[in-house]
Amino acid sequence: MRLRIKDYDIIIEEQTEKRETAEQRGKWFQNDLRKEKAMKKRSITESILREYADFLKREEKSPATRRKYLYDVRQFKLFLGKRKITKESVIQYKEELEKKYAIRSANSKIASVNSFFRYAAWTDFCVKQFRLQKPVCCPPEKELTKDEYYRLIHTAKSTGNLRLSLMIETICSTGIRVSELSFVTVEALRSGEATVRCKGKTRPVYIVSSLRKKLREYVSRNGIRSGPVFVSRTGKPLDRSNIWRAMKALCERAGVAEGKVFPHNLRHLFARTFYQAEKDIAKLADVLGHTNINTTRIYIITTFREYQTRLERMSLAP
Repeated sequence: MRLRIKDYDIIIEEQTEKRETAEQRGKWFQNDLRKEKAMKKRSITESILREYADFLKREEKSPATRRKYLYDVRQFKLFLGKRKITKESVIQYKEELEKKYAIRSANSKIASVNSFFRYAAWTDFCVKQFRLQKPVCCPPEKELTKDEYYRLIHTAKSTGNLRLSLMIETICSTGIRVSELSFVTVEALRSGEATVRCKGKTRPVYIVSSLRKKLREYVSRNGIRSGPVFVSRTGKPLDRSNIWRAMKALCERAGVAEGKVFPHNLRHLFARTFYQAEKDIAKLADVLGHTNINTTRIYIITTFREYQTRLERMSLAP
């Protein structure tokens, strides 16, 4: 029986698929062996960290999240030194975090380490996060007011840093994350809407007409014809740490407390302002790109002054 060329192609394709499947199984087997070996040693090796990094990538975690998780696990490894991992040593690390960091930051680091333990099947090492009651109002030392926001914009502009002034205005008037600035492109200015892709989700972000006009003038003046509006001298998207430092440098001249000035606080100001106008937390969650409304609740807590006024109106202290 003679085989046609098409039949030969099918056979070769099937053989190739079987070979690739066998090779993949071999890789999985080798990875399982390494994982099992690491489990017996109960030590954090560079080999298992690389595999953990690959796992986070397959889970579609953002590059920033992957970097943070790995940094936190390496920080724990540094704390251990030459000691073996035990539940007691993890609890000691948790106590050390409580001394050095704010509770939210400490819980974030604990979550990273617990994530690694779950990946490595070392769940007996996982520890509980610190319990934290949700605040009833925004502490005055953290609350960025509209007036302070306007002062930051004007100070940046008056000192010759128009790019920083427009970045601050863009984050606060759209509610985007600082990591999402690269989605504000020349093309988005033409349509009036940026398409933001973050944390496995895609959402449209409207750019108000007054901001669009300013950004169009900015890109025209700087010869930016396509791609992200805010770029470095080499044409690459700006690093968020550089934006953070540039904002901090404005504080003294703008007369705004340094503890209030960081990119994410602009997003909080947007959220509070939006909720005061709309009173629709579900819509706000969509605008901010939140899956869980409980996350959005953190953004809309009342200011200290509003909370104080409400208590005074209760007149329970005659």
